[in-house]
Amino acid sequence: MSAAAAAVPAKRWVYVIPVAAFMYMLAYLDRNNVSVILPYMDGDLELSAADQGMVGGIFFIGYVFLQIPAAILAQRWSARKTVLILMIAWGIAAMACALVQTKTQFYVARFVLGIFEGGVWPAVLILLASWFPLRERARANALWMACLPISSIIMAPLSGLMLDHASWRWVLLLQGAPPLLWAIVWWFAVADRPSQARWISREESDHLERAIAEDEAAKPKTAGSSYLAAIKQRSVLLLIAVYFFWMTGFYGFSLWLPSVIKTLTNDGSSTQVGLLTAIPFTVALAAMVGNAVWSDRTGKRRLSVALPLMVGIVALLLGQTVESPVVQMVLLCITAAAVFAPYGSFWAIPGELLRFEVVAVALGLINALGNLGGFAGPYLVGWLTDSTGSSLTGFAVLAAFLGAAVLIVIFGLRPGAPAAAGAPAGVPGSAPESEPESEPKEVSANRG
Repeated sequence: MSAAAAAVPAKRWVYVIPVAAFMYMLAYLDRNNVSVILPYMDGDLELSAADQGMVGGIFFIGYVFLQIPAAILAQRWSARKTVLILMIAWGIAAMACALVQTKTQFYVARFVLGIFEGGVWPAVLILLASWFPLRERARANALWMACLPISSIIMAPLSGLMLDHASWRWVLLLQGAPPLLWAIVWWFAVADRPSQARWISREESDHLERAIAEDEAAKPKTAGSSYLAAIKQRSVLLLIAVYFFWMTGFYGFSLWLPSVIKTLTNDGSSTQVGLLTAIPFTVALAAMVGNAVWSDRTGKRRLSVALPLMVGIVALLLGQTVESPVVQMVLLCITAAAVFAPYGSFWAIPGELLRFEVVAVALGLINALGNLGGFAGPYLVGWLTDSTGSSLTGFAVLAAFLGAAVLIVIFGLRPGAPAAAGAPAGVPGSAPESEPESEPKEVSANRG
Protein backbone atom coordinates (compact mmCIF):
# COMPACT_ATOMS: atom_id res chain seq x y z
CA MET A 1 0.00 0.00 0.00
CA SER A 2 1.40 3.42 -0.91
CA ALA A 3 2.09 6.13 1.70
CA ALA A 4 -0.68 8.25 0.17
CA ALA A 5 -3.20 5.44 0.52
CA ALA A 6 -2.07 4.76 4.08
CA ALA A 7 -2.72 8.42 4.97
CA VAL A 8 -6.35 8.26 3.85
CA PRO A 9 -8.83 8.21 6.77
CA ALA A 10 -10.17 4.75 7.60
CA LYS A 11 -13.45 5.30 9.41
CA ARG A 12 -14.93 2.42 7.43
CA TRP A 13 -13.13 -0.01 9.75
CA VAL A 14 -14.76 1.59 12.80
CA TYR A 15 -18.28 2.05 11.46
CA VAL A 16 -19.02 -0.70 8.93
CA ILE A 17 -17.22 -3.72 10.42
CA PRO A 18 -18.44 -3.54 14.06
CA VAL A 19 -22.10 -2.96 13.15
CA ALA A 20 -22.07 -5.80 10.60
CA ALA A 21 -20.12 -8.09 12.93
CA PHE A 22 -22.51 -7.64 15.85
CA MET A 23 -25.48 -8.19 13.53
CA TYR A 24 -24.12 -11.49 12.27
CA MET A 25 -22.99 -12.49 15.75
CA LEU A 26 -26.67 -12.47 16.69
CA ALA A 27 -27.47 -14.56 13.60
CA TYR A 28 -24.78 -17.09 14.45
CA LEU A 29 -26.06 -17.22 18.03
CA ASP A 30 -29.55 -18.18 16.85
CA ARG A 31 -28.00 -20.77 14.55
CA ASN A 32 -25.58 -22.28 17.03
CA ASN A 33 -27.15 -21.94 20.49
CA VAL A 34 -28.82 -25.32 20.08
CA SER A 35 -25.38 -26.92 20.26
CA VAL A 36 -25.21 -25.87 23.94
CA ILE A 37 -28.89 -26.52 24.62
CA LEU A 38 -29.26 -29.98 23.03
CA PRO A 39 -27.22 -31.90 25.65
CA TYR A 40 -29.64 -30.59 28.31
CA MET A 41 -32.92 -31.36 26.53
CA ASP A 42 -32.92 -35.05 27.49
CA GLY A 43 -36.46 -36.36 27.89
CA ASP A 44 -38.18 -33.14 26.83
CA LEU A 45 -38.68 -33.78 23.12
CA GLU A 46 -37.15 -37.29 23.26
CA LEU A 47 -34.34 -36.54 20.83
CA SER A 48 -31.86 -39.27 19.93
CA ALA A 49 -28.34 -38.42 18.76
CA ALA A 50 -29.56 -38.66 15.15
CA ASP A 51 -32.51 -36.38 16.00
CA GLN A 52 -30.13 -33.85 17.54
CA GLY A 53 -28.02 -34.00 14.41
CA MET A 54 -31.16 -33.36 12.36
CA VAL A 55 -32.05 -30.33 14.51
CA GLY A 56 -28.59 -28.90 13.90
CA GLY A 57 -28.48 -29.80 10.24
CA ILE A 58 -31.98 -29.07 8.89
CA PHE A 59 -31.29 -25.37 9.39
CA PHE A 60 -28.97 -25.59 6.39
CA ILE A 61 -31.61 -27.06 4.10
CA GLY A 62 -33.65 -23.90 4.61
CA TYR A 63 -30.45 -21.85 4.37
CA VAL A 64 -30.22 -22.57 0.63
CA PHE A 65 -33.42 -20.90 -0.54
CA LEU A 66 -32.70 -17.16 -0.21
CA GLN A 67 -28.96 -17.19 -0.92
CA ILE A 68 -29.06 -16.16 -4.57
CA PRO A 69 -32.25 -14.00 -4.40
CA ALA A 70 -30.86 -12.03 -1.44
CA ALA A 71 -27.47 -11.61 -3.13
CA ILE A 72 -29.08 -10.25 -6.29
CA LEU A 73 -31.34 -7.95 -4.25
CA ALA A 74 -28.32 -6.66 -2.35
CA GLN A 75 -26.45 -5.95 -5.56
CA ARG A 76 -29.31 -4.50 -7.62
CA TRP A 77 -31.43 -2.89 -4.89
CA SER A 78 -29.85 -2.42 -1.44
CA ALA A 79 -27.76 -4.61 0.82
CA ARG A 80 -28.75 -2.46 3.79
CA LYS A 81 -32.49 -2.93 3.24
CA THR A 82 -32.18 -6.61 2.35
CA VAL A 83 -30.36 -7.39 5.60
CA LEU A 84 -32.81 -5.29 7.63
CA ILE A 85 -35.82 -7.29 6.38
CA LEU A 86 -34.04 -10.60 6.96
CA MET A 87 -32.94 -9.56 10.44
CA ILE A 88 -36.49 -8.89 11.59
CA ALA A 89 -37.75 -12.13 10.02
CA TRP A 90 -35.03 -14.35 11.55
CA GLY A 91 -35.53 -12.78 15.00
CA ILE A 92 -39.21 -13.76 14.94
CA ALA A 93 -38.36 -17.25 13.64
CA ALA A 94 -35.71 -17.74 16.37
CA MET A 95 -38.21 -16.88 19.10
CA ALA A 96 -40.70 -19.30 17.55
CA CYS A 97 -38.24 -22.15 18.18
CA ALA A 98 -38.99 -21.78 21.89
CA LEU A 99 -42.68 -22.59 21.37
CA VAL A 100 -42.37 -26.03 19.74
CA GLN A 101 -44.06 -29.04 21.34
CA THR A 102 -42.78 -31.92 19.18
CA LYS A 103 -39.53 -32.74 17.45
CA THR A 104 -41.24 -32.34 14.07
CA GLN A 105 -42.23 -28.80 15.01
CA PHE A 106 -38.64 -28.20 16.12
CA TYR A 107 -37.40 -29.37 12.71
CA VAL A 108 -39.83 -27.01 10.95
CA ALA A 109 -38.92 -24.04 13.15
CA ARG A 110 -35.21 -24.55 12.55
CA PHE A 111 -35.83 -24.95 8.81
CA VAL A 112 -37.70 -21.61 8.67
CA LEU A 113 -34.95 -19.92 10.71
CA GLY A 114 -32.46 -21.17 8.11
CA ILE A 115 -34.52 -19.66 5.27
CA PHE A 116 -34.40 -16.15 6.73
CA GLU A 117 -30.78 -16.27 7.86
CA GLY A 118 -29.64 -17.70 4.54
CA GLY A 119 -29.60 -14.45 2.60
CA VAL A 120 -27.65 -12.42 5.15
CA TRP A 121 -24.15 -13.77 4.43
CA PRO A 122 -23.98 -13.01 0.67
CA ALA A 123 -25.76 -9.68 1.17
CA VAL A 124 -23.10 -8.53 3.64
CA LEU A 125 -20.31 -9.73 1.33
CA ILE A 126 -21.83 -7.51 -1.37
CA LEU A 127 -21.91 -4.63 1.12
CA LEU A 128 -18.24 -5.09 2.05
CA ALA A 129 -17.27 -5.18 -1.63
CA SER A 130 -18.52 -1.58 -1.86
CA TRP A 131 -16.46 -0.47 1.12
CA PHE A 132 -13.15 -2.34 0.99
CA PRO A 133 -10.75 -2.66 -1.99
CA LEU A 134 -9.34 -6.10 -2.82
CA ARG A 135 -6.06 -5.48 -1.02
CA GLU A 136 -8.06 -5.10 2.21
CA ARG A 137 -10.71 -7.71 1.49
CA ALA A 138 -9.39 -10.73 3.43
CA ARG A 139 -8.86 -8.59 6.54
CA ALA A 140 -12.29 -6.97 6.19
CA ASN A 141 -13.91 -10.38 5.69
CA ALA A 142 -12.05 -11.88 8.65
CA LEU A 143 -12.85 -9.01 11.01
CA TRP A 144 -16.52 -9.21 10.08
CA MET A 145 -16.53 -13.01 10.21
CA ALA A 146 -14.76 -12.85 13.58
CA CYS A 147 -18.32 -12.58 14.84
CA LEU A 148 -18.55 -16.38 14.41
CA PRO A 149 -16.02 -17.36 17.10
CA ILE A 150 -16.85 -14.26 19.18
CA SER A 151 -20.50 -15.32 19.27
CA SER A 152 -19.48 -18.70 20.64
CA ILE A 153 -16.97 -17.16 23.07
CA ILE A 154 -19.65 -14.95 24.59
CA MET A 155 -22.80 -16.92 24.08
CA ALA A 156 -21.68 -20.44 24.95
CA PRO A 157 -20.99 -19.46 28.60
CA LEU A 158 -24.07 -17.20 28.62
CA SER A 159 -26.30 -19.99 27.32
CA GLY A 160 -24.85 -22.36 29.91
CA LEU A 161 -25.46 -19.86 32.71
CA MET A 162 -29.00 -19.20 31.50
CA LEU A 163 -29.71 -22.93 31.39
CA ASP A 164 -28.74 -23.19 35.05
CA HIS A 165 -31.50 -20.69 35.90
CA ALA A 166 -34.13 -21.12 33.19
CA SER A 167 -35.56 -23.71 30.82
CA TRP A 168 -34.22 -24.16 27.30
CA ARG A 169 -37.42 -22.57 26.00
CA TRP A 170 -36.73 -19.31 27.83
CA VAL A 171 -33.15 -19.34 26.60
CA LEU A 172 -34.25 -19.61 22.96
CA LEU A 173 -36.95 -16.97 23.46
CA LEU A 174 -34.65 -14.42 25.11
CA GLN A 175 -31.80 -14.98 22.68
CA GLY A 176 -34.11 -14.57 19.68
CA ALA A 177 -35.16 -11.02 20.62
CA PRO A 178 -31.91 -8.97 20.16
CA PRO A 179 -32.00 -8.94 16.31
CA LEU A 180 -35.29 -7.03 16.48
CA LEU A 181 -33.54 -4.31 18.51
CA TRP A 182 -30.31 -4.28 16.51
CA ALA A 183 -32.34 -3.74 13.33
CA ILE A 184 -32.81 -0.14 14.50
CA VAL A 185 -29.05 0.38 14.87
CA TRP A 186 -28.43 -1.24 11.50
CA TRP A 187 -30.87 1.08 9.73
CA PHE A 188 -29.26 4.28 11.00
CA ALA A 189 -25.59 3.22 11.03
CA VAL A 190 -25.11 1.41 7.70
CA ALA A 191 -25.00 2.78 4.15
CA ASP A 192 -24.83 0.78 0.94
CA ARG A 193 -21.78 2.67 -0.35
CA PRO A 194 -19.41 5.42 0.79
CA SER A 195 -21.15 8.18 -1.19
CA GLN A 196 -24.33 7.56 0.85
CA ALA A 197 -22.74 7.64 4.31
CA ARG A 198 -22.94 10.83 6.38
CA TRP A 199 -20.01 10.04 8.65
CA ILE A 200 -17.32 9.46 5.98
CA SER A 201 -14.99 12.21 4.74
CA ARG A 202 -14.96 13.22 1.09
CA GLU A 203 -11.29 12.21 0.91
CA GLU A 204 -11.98 8.67 2.12
CA SER A 205 -15.04 8.31 -0.10
CA ASP A 206 -13.14 9.43 -3.23
CA HIS A 207 -10.22 7.14 -2.39
CA LEU A 208 -12.50 4.11 -2.02
CA GLU A 209 -14.37 4.82 -5.25
CA ARG A 210 -11.09 5.09 -7.18
CA ALA A 211 -9.57 1.96 -5.60
CA ILE A 212 -12.69 -0.16 -6.17
CA ALA A 213 -13.00 1.11 -9.77
CA GLU A 214 -9.37 0.10 -10.39
CA ASP A 215 -10.08 -3.36 -8.93
CA GLU A 216 -13.04 -3.82 -11.26
CA ALA A 217 -11.07 -2.67 -14.30
CA ALA A 218 -8.30 -5.19 -13.54
CA LYS A 219 -10.66 -8.18 -13.40
CA PRO A 220 -11.14 -10.41 -16.45
CA LYS A 221 -14.26 -9.88 -18.49
CA THR A 222 -16.88 -12.60 -18.02
CA ALA A 223 -18.32 -13.78 -21.31
CA GLY A 224 -21.62 -11.99 -21.79
CA SER A 225 -21.37 -10.59 -18.23
CA SER A 226 -24.25 -12.90 -17.38
CA TYR A 227 -24.96 -14.73 -14.14
CA LEU A 228 -25.00 -18.04 -15.97
CA ALA A 229 -21.56 -17.38 -17.48
CA ALA A 230 -20.18 -16.56 -14.03
CA ILE A 231 -21.42 -19.69 -12.28
CA LYS A 232 -20.30 -21.97 -15.12
CA GLN A 233 -16.69 -20.96 -14.55
CA ARG A 234 -14.49 -23.82 -13.42
CA SER A 235 -13.20 -21.74 -10.50
CA VAL A 236 -16.70 -21.11 -9.11
CA LEU A 237 -17.65 -24.79 -9.34
CA LEU A 238 -14.45 -25.77 -7.54
CA LEU A 239 -15.04 -23.18 -4.81
CA ILE A 240 -18.52 -24.65 -4.25
CA ALA A 241 -16.97 -28.09 -3.79
CA VAL A 242 -14.28 -26.79 -1.43
CA TYR A 243 -16.84 -24.95 0.68
CA PHE A 244 -19.17 -27.95 0.88
CA PHE A 245 -16.49 -30.34 2.14
CA TRP A 246 -15.07 -27.71 4.48
CA MET A 247 -18.49 -26.82 5.94
CA THR A 248 -19.33 -30.50 6.47
CA GLY A 249 -16.31 -30.81 8.74
CA PHE A 250 -16.73 -27.32 10.20
CA TYR A 251 -20.32 -27.63 11.39
CA GLY A 252 -19.99 -31.29 12.25
CA PHE A 253 -17.25 -30.25 14.67
CA SER A 254 -18.78 -26.97 15.91
CA LEU A 255 -22.28 -28.24 16.65
CA TRP A 256 -21.04 -31.33 18.50
CA LEU A 257 -18.24 -29.55 20.42
CA PRO A 258 -20.30 -28.82 23.58
CA SER A 259 -21.44 -32.45 23.71
CA VAL A 260 -17.81 -33.62 23.49
CA ILE A 261 -16.78 -31.20 26.25
CA LYS A 262 -19.69 -32.35 28.40
CA THR A 263 -18.33 -35.89 28.10
CA LEU A 264 -14.80 -34.70 29.00
CA THR A 265 -16.14 -33.08 32.18
CA ASN A 266 -18.07 -36.21 33.20
CA ASP A 267 -21.42 -34.52 32.58
CA GLY A 268 -20.49 -31.19 34.18
CA SER A 269 -22.92 -28.35 34.76
CA SER A 270 -24.17 -26.33 31.81
CA THR A 271 -22.23 -23.28 33.06
CA GLN A 272 -18.98 -25.27 33.23
CA VAL A 273 -19.53 -26.75 29.76
CA GLY A 274 -20.35 -23.31 28.35
CA LEU A 275 -17.20 -21.75 29.79
CA LEU A 276 -14.97 -24.54 28.52
CA THR A 277 -16.62 -24.40 25.09
CA ALA A 278 -15.56 -20.76 24.80
CA ILE A 279 -11.85 -21.65 25.01
CA PRO A 280 -11.49 -23.32 21.58
CA PHE A 281 -13.39 -20.46 19.95
CA THR A 282 -11.07 -17.90 21.56
CA VAL A 283 -8.10 -19.65 19.98
CA ALA A 284 -10.03 -19.80 16.69
CA LEU A 285 -10.58 -16.02 16.72
CA ALA A 286 -6.84 -15.33 16.92
CA ALA A 287 -6.08 -17.84 14.17
CA MET A 288 -8.78 -16.43 11.91
CA VAL A 289 -7.55 -12.82 12.06
CA GLY A 290 -3.87 -13.73 11.95
CA ASN A 291 -4.30 -15.96 8.89
CA ALA A 292 -6.24 -13.23 7.05
CA VAL A 293 -3.55 -10.62 7.73
CA TRP A 294 -0.90 -13.02 6.42
CA SER A 295 -3.04 -13.79 3.37
CA ASP A 296 -3.43 -10.10 2.46
CA ARG A 297 0.28 -9.42 2.92
CA THR A 298 1.49 -12.37 0.87
CA GLY A 299 -1.37 -12.95 -1.58
CA LYS A 300 -1.12 -16.71 -0.93
CA ARG A 301 -4.86 -17.40 -0.80
CA ARG A 302 -4.65 -21.12 -1.61
CA LEU A 303 -2.04 -21.86 1.03
CA SER A 304 -3.91 -19.88 3.69
CA VAL A 305 -6.96 -22.08 3.05
CA ALA A 306 -5.32 -25.48 2.65
CA LEU A 307 -2.69 -25.38 5.39
CA PRO A 308 -5.05 -24.73 8.34
CA LEU A 309 -7.43 -27.46 7.15
CA MET A 310 -4.57 -29.96 7.02
CA VAL A 311 -3.71 -29.09 10.63
CA GLY A 312 -7.38 -29.55 11.53
CA ILE A 313 -7.46 -33.05 10.04
CA VAL A 314 -4.50 -34.18 12.15
CA ALA A 315 -5.87 -32.64 15.36
CA LEU A 316 -9.36 -34.05 14.78
CA LEU A 317 -8.04 -37.59 14.32
CA LEU A 318 -5.57 -37.40 17.21
CA GLY A 319 -8.35 -36.21 19.50
CA GLN A 320 -10.10 -39.55 19.06
CA THR A 321 -7.03 -41.58 20.09
CA VAL A 322 -5.96 -39.92 23.35
CA GLU A 323 -7.56 -40.36 26.75
CA SER A 324 -6.20 -37.39 28.69
CA PRO A 325 -8.94 -34.70 29.01
CA VAL A 326 -6.27 -31.99 29.00
CA VAL A 327 -4.69 -33.24 25.77
CA GLN A 328 -8.12 -33.68 24.20
CA MET A 329 -8.97 -30.09 25.12
CA VAL A 330 -5.75 -28.84 23.51
CA LEU A 331 -6.56 -30.76 20.34
CA LEU A 332 -10.10 -29.34 20.31
CA CYS A 333 -8.56 -25.85 20.45
CA ILE A 334 -6.24 -26.65 17.54
CA THR A 335 -9.11 -28.10 15.50
CA ALA A 336 -11.28 -25.04 16.15
CA ALA A 337 -8.47 -22.70 15.09
CA ALA A 338 -7.87 -24.76 11.95
CA VAL A 339 -11.46 -24.86 10.70
CA PHE A 340 -12.08 -21.14 11.36
CA ALA A 341 -8.76 -19.79 10.02
CA PRO A 342 -9.52 -19.96 6.24
CA TYR A 343 -12.66 -17.79 6.34
CA GLY A 344 -11.21 -14.39 5.41
CA SER A 345 -8.95 -15.76 2.67
CA PHE A 346 -11.54 -18.04 1.11
CA TRP A 347 -14.18 -15.34 0.73
CA ALA A 348 -11.66 -12.92 -0.77
CA ILE A 349 -11.18 -15.26 -3.74
CA PRO A 350 -14.56 -14.84 -5.56
CA GLY A 351 -14.26 -11.05 -5.50
CA GLU A 352 -10.86 -11.31 -7.14
CA LEU A 353 -12.16 -13.54 -9.92
CA LEU A 354 -15.49 -11.96 -10.83
CA ARG A 355 -16.68 -8.49 -11.66
CA PHE A 356 -19.19 -6.83 -9.35
CA GLU A 357 -22.14 -7.27 -11.71
CA VAL A 358 -21.87 -11.05 -11.58
CA VAL A 359 -20.18 -11.78 -8.25
CA ALA A 360 -23.48 -11.60 -6.33
CA VAL A 361 -24.93 -14.78 -7.78
CA ALA A 362 -21.60 -16.59 -7.45
CA LEU A 363 -21.38 -15.69 -3.75
CA GLY A 364 -24.94 -16.83 -3.21
CA LEU A 365 -24.39 -20.09 -5.05
CA ILE A 366 -21.12 -20.91 -3.24
CA ASN A 367 -22.67 -20.20 0.14
CA ALA A 368 -25.97 -21.95 -0.64
CA LEU A 369 -24.60 -25.22 -1.97
CA GLY A 370 -21.52 -25.19 0.23
CA ASN A 371 -23.55 -24.79 3.39
CA LEU A 372 -25.44 -27.97 2.64
CA GLY A 373 -22.40 -29.42 4.34
CA GLY A 374 -23.83 -27.88 7.49
CA PHE A 375 -26.63 -30.42 7.21
CA ALA A 376 -24.41 -33.35 6.30
CA GLY A 377 -21.82 -32.87 9.06
CA PRO A 378 -24.00 -32.72 12.19
CA TYR A 379 -26.35 -35.42 10.94
CA LEU A 380 -23.52 -37.80 9.99
CA VAL A 381 -21.92 -37.48 13.42
CA GLY A 382 -25.24 -38.08 15.18
CA TRP A 383 -26.25 -41.01 12.98
CA LEU A 384 -22.84 -42.69 13.20
CA THR A 385 -22.74 -42.18 16.96
CA ASP A 386 -26.12 -43.92 17.30
CA SER A 387 -25.05 -46.69 14.93
CA THR A 388 -21.62 -47.42 16.39
CA GLY A 389 -22.00 -46.27 19.99
CA SER A 390 -18.91 -44.09 19.58
CA SER A 391 -18.13 -40.66 18.13
CA LEU A 392 -14.85 -41.97 16.63
CA THR A 393 -16.34 -42.97 13.27
CA GLY A 394 -18.27 -39.72 12.93
CA PHE A 395 -15.26 -37.52 13.53
CA ALA A 396 -13.10 -39.67 11.22
CA VAL A 397 -15.66 -39.01 8.47
CA LEU A 398 -15.47 -35.27 9.21
CA ALA A 399 -11.69 -35.45 8.82
CA ALA A 400 -12.18 -37.15 5.45
CA PHE A 401 -14.43 -34.32 4.26
CA LEU A 402 -11.84 -31.74 5.32
CA GLY A 403 -9.27 -33.80 3.42
CA ALA A 404 -11.39 -33.61 0.28
CA ALA A 405 -11.49 -29.81 0.60
CA VAL A 406 -7.69 -29.69 0.90
CA LEU A 407 -7.19 -31.88 -2.17
CA ILE A 408 -9.45 -29.68 -4.30
CA VAL A 409 -7.63 -26.52 -3.17
CA ILE A 410 -4.21 -28.01 -3.88
CA PHE A 411 -4.90 -29.93 -7.08
CA GLY A 412 -8.11 -28.38 -8.42
CA LEU A 413 -7.24 -24.71 -7.90
CA ARG A 414 -3.55 -25.23 -8.60
CA PRO A 415 -1.81 -22.59 -10.73
CA GLY A 416 -0.81 -23.70 -14.17
CA ALA A 417 -3.63 -26.24 -14.65
CA PRO A 418 -5.49 -26.11 -17.93
CA ALA A 419 -8.45 -23.76 -17.75
CA ALA A 420 -11.92 -24.94 -18.58
CA ALA A 421 -13.21 -24.14 -22.01
CA GLY A 422 -14.55 -20.63 -22.13
CA ALA A 423 -13.14 -19.69 -18.72
CA PRO A 424 -11.64 -16.21 -18.72
CA ALA A 425 -7.98 -15.65 -18.13
CA GLY A 426 -7.02 -14.90 -14.58
CA VAL A 427 -8.96 -17.62 -12.75
CA PRO A 428 -7.16 -20.25 -10.70
CA GLY A 429 -5.67 -22.77 -13.01
CA SER A 430 -5.12 -20.33 -15.86
CA ALA A 431 -1.81 -18.75 -14.90
CA PRO A 432 1.11 -19.46 -12.61
CA GLU A 433 1.24 -17.76 -9.23
CA SER A 434 3.40 -14.68 -9.09
CA GLU A 435 4.55 -12.49 -6.25
CA PRO A 436 2.01 -10.11 -4.63
CA GLU A 437 3.89 -7.13 -6.09
CA SER A 438 2.71 -8.00 -9.63
CA GLU A 439 0.79 -5.51 -11.70
CA PRO A 440 -2.87 -4.97 -10.64
CA LYS A 441 -4.23 -6.82 -13.70
CA GLU A 442 -2.57 -10.03 -12.42
CA VAL A 443 -4.04 -9.95 -8.94
CA SER A 444 -6.81 -12.42 -9.71
CA ALA A 445 -4.33 -14.92 -11.00
CA ASN A 446 -1.79 -14.83 -8.21
CA ARG A 447 -4.27 -14.82 -5.37
CA GLY A 448 -6.04 -18.09 -5.61
